[in-house]
Amino acid sequence: MTEFSRELTRLAREESGRVLALLAVRFGVDLADDAVQEALIEALDWTVVPDNPAAWLYTVARNRAIDRIRRRAAAQRRERSVAVDLAVTEPHAYELHDQEEVELIVDDDRVGDERLRLMLLCCHPALSTEAQVALTLRLVGGLTTAEIAAAFLLPEATLAQRIVRAKRKIRDAGIPLSLPSSLAERVDALRSILYLTFNEGYLARAGGNGARIDLMAEATRLTAMLLREHPRDPETEGLLALELFTQARNDARFASDEIVLMEDQDRTRWDLSLIEQGNRVLRAAASRNQPGPYQLQAAVAACHANAREFADTDWSMIVSLYRRLQSMTPSPVISVNLAVAIGMADGPQAGLVALDEIAALDGYHLYWSTRGELLLRAGRVDAAGDALGRARALAANPTEQRHLDRRIAHAAGRR
Repeated sequence: MTEFSRELTRLAREESGRVLALLAVRFGVDLADDAVQEALIEALDWTVVPDNPAAWLYTVARNRAIDRIRRRAAAQRRERSVAVDLAVTEPHAYELHDQEEVELIVDDDRVGDERLRLMLLCCHPALSTEAQVALTLRLVGGLTTAEIAAAFLLPEATLAQRIVRAKRKIRDAGIPLSLPSSLAERVDALRSILYLTFNEGYLARAGGNGARIDLMAEATRLTAMLLREHPRDPETEGLLALELFTQARNDARFASDEIVLMEDQDRTRWDLSLIEQGNRVLRAAASRNQPGPYQLQAAVAACHANAREFADTDWSMIVSLYRRLQSMTPSPVISVNLAVAIGMADGPQAGLVALDEIAALDGYHLYWSTRGELLLRAGRVDAAGDALGRARALAANPTEQRHLDRRIAHAAGRR
């Protein structure tokens, strides 16, 4: 990817959400989204990168939205041949505060409320949970439909239809872009969105190399913002703690664009301040005595983050936590993580037995990479090579592909 391409990708991923959040206040979500997409397509014709790409995106998208309104108003006039009330749709109504809006784009902190407002709109109870998550990742998180589809383990066409239907429902039902009187009713969906966004940043599934630190940081920032708006919520605290523990390992997770397994990571490079923040937030959550899935995941992450060496990891505790998590929210992906923990606590053969009990994950590359690693530990190198090869064929992230190539070569070297 060239520097120019990287800047365009950054514009789409990092800036489009907040530009859309601002425009949606004036034009509605549907029109604002179309305008931002048109502006992003126009950015492909750049010959030089603007001094402030975000301000450029805002201005062009705003103009495209106004152009659409003008065309719509002209069509109405032609059709009706009478005067129409343009109190809402008159283009000049949107041209009054152009400089003020551009300044908002430059000052990211001032856009935060609009982005949270947009996220809560996408979490409206009239939408299904799946639609809420997909729509918000698409509009606010700036993820592509393909990336969201990968996160859901669904076909891209299915996700695209889900997003279109959700936008249509918001438009047709006249759902307002405002903070709800009862924030609690949308918090569950919003946490799911932030969790998936963070996971996408942890290891981008397509089109990226390694982690997307920006996406992880954004999800963490928005989670902290949600906690401020909805304080003393143990599950939001659990999610924030999980994100902090995970972020603490960022500097040690990659070396020269290569994945470094946790057992090989230089723990002196882990961010102790983030770990301490995570411990503090998790203790606050635990004090409320309302355990939930995010708190349990955070507790697993805490076991890793607070172990001084890999050998100090309390795998028995992690097995126990995953079993509780599995009883709360049964999921084949959680079962894979449980199998890994069992393999570390009781030996690779026990992990493989647990893995054999999982169904419907033939298309999930982490299932096969986990199987390959357990087989390697069990000394079954031929079978390990086959499993890692299947994982390699399914993996989309270039960094993960390189990692699997190395592990396949490692297995071959042990034959």
